[in-house]
Amino acid sequence: MLSLDRFSFQQLLLVAFLLIAGLLSAASLRGLFTIEALITQSSQGARQAVSLSAAAQRLAERSVTMERAARQFLVLDDPVLRQRFDDGAREAGEALTQLVAGTDAAPRRDAAAAGWRRTLQTVRQQLVGEPDTLRDREQTLTAAFRELGQINIDLADQVRVATEVRNATLLERLEQGRAALARQIIVTIAVAVGLALAFGIWLARPLKRLEAAIVGLGENRLDRPIEMRGPADVRQLGLRLEWLRLRLAELDADKARFLRHVSHELKTPLAAMREGVSLMEDGVTGPLNESQREVARILRQNTAVLQAQIEDLLRFNTAAFDARRLVRRPVELRSLISEQVEMQKLQWQARRLTVAVRGETLTVEVDAEKLGTALGNLLSNAIRFSPIGGTIVFSVSQWPGRARIDITDQGPGVAPADRARVFEPFFRGERQPPDAARGSGIGLSIVQELVRAHDGQIDLLMPEAAEVEGAHFRIELPHAPAR
Repeated sequence: MLSLDRFSFQQLLLVAFLLIAGLLSAASLRGLFTIEALITQSSQGARQAVSLSAAAQRLAERSVTMERAARQFLVLDDPVLRQRFDDGAREAGEALTQLVAGTDAAPRRDAAAAGWRRTLQTVRQQLVGEPDTLRDREQTLTAAFRELGQINIDLADQVRVATEVRNATLLERLEQGRAALARQIIVTIAVAVGLALAFGIWLARPLKRLEAAIVGLGENRLDRPIEMRGPADVRQLGLRLEWLRLRLAELDADKARFLRHVSHELKTPLAAMREGVSLMEDGVTGPLNESQREVARILRQNTAVLQAQIEDLLRFNTAAFDARRLVRRPVELRSLISEQVEMQKLQWQARRLTVAVRGETLTVEVDAEKLGTALGNLLSNAIRFSPIGGTIVFSVSQWPGRARIDITDQGPGVAPADRARVFEPFFRGERQPPDAARGSGIGLSIVQELVRAHDGQIDLLMPEAAEVEGAHFRIELPHAPAR
């Protein structure tokens, strides 16, 4: 069996276009040949009808000429008149032969022609005779020409009927040809559309897989091998992307090792600096004056800030690494959220906040520890920004194929200029709570890493009304309903 995978995308696309174009061209050529055949038949029929009508008219005219010449010849016995009669009879015979020789000749027309010739023979016989039989011959001649006239009328009617039948047959064939051509065009268009859709869908699948692979690389999902099926060039591109994935994973691992190494290397001298500053402040190295104490205080504060930043860097790096190692199990979302709320009960009670967990009971396959960390970070963030006595609401809902968790608070919200960067590591927005220490800016970044690891997404939603304050975050996770 011929395998299409060994052909390139460009070759398959060209074959698809050529196949559809060939199908449409064949239908067009067949329709053209059908129309050409019908036109030829119509032209031939029209020429034959004109020819037979002219022959019938000529036969009638020559019959009148023959009758006039025959009557005058009986009276005058002039050889010129007899010659005129013979010429007319010859031309009438030619017209009669033409009528009988037509492609639509019928037995009735042959019989009429035979009767016409017998009557002509009778007329010829009446032109020869004794003078005393002239009166009888004139009467016989009159009856014979009357019979010729009737035969001429009958032949003309037969020609007219044959022409009408031929026209009706041609019209029927034309209608049949038109209907057949219409059916052929409809079938051809349907087949062409079907082929176009089939080729389009078949050729679009590798592109969708490429898009998904590129999106996965962009979202730092480096633990999933990239396997491409389809045309040869698409599979080759898939191999390139797999090489890129392995290279990015290697660079990411190197970065993580570098951060861990540098952070640990910095922590040791930093701890020594903090210890030395503490000894100085305790007067172990000797009494300090006021200016020296101020310098020691500044050194202590900055070393504490630096240590916190190093620990945040380590924590973010650890979260990004652990997000790729999930242990999934069925977890009921409202219970998981309630656990996080209970764990931070002292924090939100200290600010006299109300934390509500609403929505339907929904079980999903997730890593409870890591998703719990993400929900805990969001709750901690909401507590930090909420005003005293405010309300924080968790809402759980289900949409087709998705599980949603909405988190809203009544804090100052996120400034419009900060919304595009709110999930960036170490980014801190301009709207900070006045009564709290400035955050490190990695909480939401860790949340995004953990949610993406579950093939989900987190978004910061715009408030529905301009006067509504607070932040509204939404987590969406893949969810297959239980059967």
